[in-house]
Amino acid sequence: MTSHISALPHALRGEANPALTSSLAVLVIAAATIAGAWFFQLVLDIQPCPMCLEQRYAYYFAIPFAALVAVAAGKGAPRGLVLAGLAILALVVLGNAGFGAYHAGVEWGFWKGPTDCTGSGFDPGKAGSLLDNLDKVKVIRCDEVQFRFLGISLAGYNVLISLLMAAIAAWGMARTARR
Repeated sequence: MTSHISALPHALRGEANPALTSSLAVLVIAAATIAGAWFFQLVLDIQPCPMCLEQRYAYYFAIPFAALVAVAAGKGAPRGLVLAGLAILALVVLGNAGFGAYHAGVEWGFWKGPTDCTGSGFDPGKAGSLLDNLDKVKVIRCDEVQFRFLGISLAGYNVLISLLMAAIAAWGMARTARR
């Protein structure tokens, strides 16, 4: 039986490339999350606040960077380089989880958010024709939740998704380091 097992491809023997697997998983999750954000915005007309838009930056970084790490892992790049790439991915999405948690706290009223998206936003020195501007401006406040599912806002889901991606990248690092 042992001779038959050794004839199986590495992936079927449980020896898959964990760095490749984890970076591809982060890539797919990040791309699906951004696609979902755009769907909410463009199809369902749930407009993002400034903090929501800033949380997307981590995904815009993670998608191409995870692809780069996956290519490096798949081509047999030095382990230290691949581990550094996974560490960068983990840190970026972990930071995004922290920012998402801050935003969720603003939504729940645990603390105040930035004044540019939680204050009145009215500057009488730049008002011009107030009536003209009122028709043109739709302010999306960072402290008002526009959509919840199962009691969790989109900022809250960003926290969960970012933590998942960080855990996957950390798993890939740990498994790659043991190889």
